[in-house]
Amino acid sequence: MKKAIFYHAGCPVCISAEHEIISLIGVERVHIGEERTRISEAEDAGVASVPALLTPNGQVLHLNFGASMEAVKG
Repeated sequence: MKKAIFYHAGCPVCISAEHEIISLIGVERVHIGEERTRISEAEDAGVASVPALLTPNGQVLHLNFGASMEAVKG
């Protein structure tokens, strides 16, 4: 079974969304500010900005724009 993955960069918008998502459903959390090796994985999945939730079906749900992937890559 595939799992949902929540990508974020640690900003206040991301942390707020993380708490809401975690309280609703169990997901893998990826703080790409700390796990920079996973940035390309997120981009390959279609993540254009964070916070974002990748669903088990491969759909990317961009939540409350916090930062573009370009800004995260810095």
